[in-house]
Amino acid sequence: MRKLTAGLVASLLALVVVGTAVPAASADTGPGSGPTPQLRRDGRFMVDEHGRIVIVHGLNFVWKKAPYVPPNTAAGFTAADADWLYAHGFNGARIGMLWAGVTPNAPGVADTSYFDKWDRVIDLMTAKGIWIQLDQHQDMWHETYGGEGVPGWAAKRPALFNLLPYTKLPFPMGYWTPEVSTVFDNFWANKGGVQDGWVAFWKLVAERYRNQPYSMGYDLMNEPWAGLEGLLCIAGGCALTYQTELQPAMTRAMKAVRQADPHNIVWWEPQQFAAGTTVPTYYQRVADEQNLGLSWHNYCTAVFLESTGIPLVPTSSCRQFTTDRENNALRQSATMGAVPLMSEWGATDNIEAVSIDADVADEKQMGWMYWAYKRWDDPTTADTAQGLFTDDADLSSTKDAKLRQLVRTYPQATAGRDLTYDYDPATGKFTMSFHADPSIDAPTRIFVSPLTAPHGYSVVTSAGAVTENGSYVDLDVDTDTVVHVTITPLP
Repeated sequence: MRKLTAGLVASLLALVVVGTAVPAASADTGPGSGPTPQLRRDGRFMVDEHGRIVIVHGLNFVWKKAPYVPPNTAAGFTAADADWLYAHGFNGARIGMLWAGVTPNAPGVADTSYFDKWDRVIDLMTAKGIWIQLDQHQDMWHETYGGEGVPGWAAKRPALFNLLPYTKLPFPMGYWTPEVSTVFDNFWANKGGVQDGWVAFWKLVAERYRNQPYSMGYDLMNEPWAGLEGLLCIAGGCALTYQTELQPAMTRAMKAVRQADPHNIVWWEPQQFAAGTTVPTYYQRVADEQNLGLSWHNYCTAVFLESTGIPLVPTSSCRQFTTDRENNALRQSATMGAVPLMSEWGATDNIEAVSIDADVADEKQMGWMYWAYKRWDDPTTADTAQGLFTDDADLSSTKDAKLRQLVRTYPQATAGRDLTYDYDPATGKFTMSFHADPSIDAPTRIFVSPLTAPHGYSVVTSAGAVTENGSYVDLDVDTDTVVHVTITPLP
């Protein structure tokens, strides 16, 4: 592959100003010799195999219809998509590893061909250095209820409800029906051994992917629904539900994962309404667990109402909303002893809303996974404005205004601590500071947005040696010092 490099390296503690050419499309960032690249928790951050703080700017990849994995087509996922992700600085992928795909026929019996189909996509991504989070995605449990996620054997309709036909409601209202709520309560209570099957599913996934390069672990359940008390969670967040249902179930699945994989991060999600209302969350610390993650979602109520045709609240109100959700995630992760990740957000073409969420995430040094890469005929969506393209099969059909907010200059891997950074999507100017750790034998890597720096950029740093690889800047600092970096697009 073609790698573009450029020359000006200064001595330590000197100011360095470097001009760069138009960024290259890709570079060889795949697995090589040395330790397997996987992420671990270190305090509130993820760190890589070198000990660098990793900030993820990623996307969701969930194919919600059978066979629950994108095809090898232009509208699905090909090598061209992986190249596109690398060129635009997306270094994370939340992969919809559906329970229905892994054990479609019986509990604990894997269909290995499903893994093989996803491995085609995962291999393309990891060859570009993209971190992979495996997500047991579900929406409204099963196709019976207008959703997807669980296998048919885990979707038997409850007694009495099954005496009448089920009338499907649009997402997310299907959750709120007595039948679907009862299905979730039965799951939390392990009636019929359904939860046992879910636990067995996770052990199979962990056995398959424990040695996966560029793993960032396992997201145990997308947006768990509380059950019959779910609507009451809008008010207080349902503390008792966490204590008696969510925490015990997540702990069981995590222990099953740990039987196969002692090290990769296991991610827990709060109850569903915590994504769209400003309620507290109540997970507690797990004894002796070092690699726990909080996978949290952020959907401003004003934008959701707008997507349903009810624009009652101005989008500007989302700044306070998302700041509250960010702060709640930081508090909750500290209580859990976990690392936080905003694993779903956006799902809109409202540029102001996207800008607010991305800006506040930068302020909090919060990694994220935008919903979603492509629309992929999503059956559980409030609107059709969720992907990055107007045509899934045409990578040139980008939604440019939205992409300008998402393709941001940011530090992908920082060899140090005390990280802060700021990016202005209007001008493309980026500033960053961190306390360098010279014991880390790998450079700080910064992605520079080609959308705001189409003619190149200059790098000014207070310390270290700069190497440019197209849109990627590597900074080597071999002294214990605070480093200030400024990157400015060239006119």
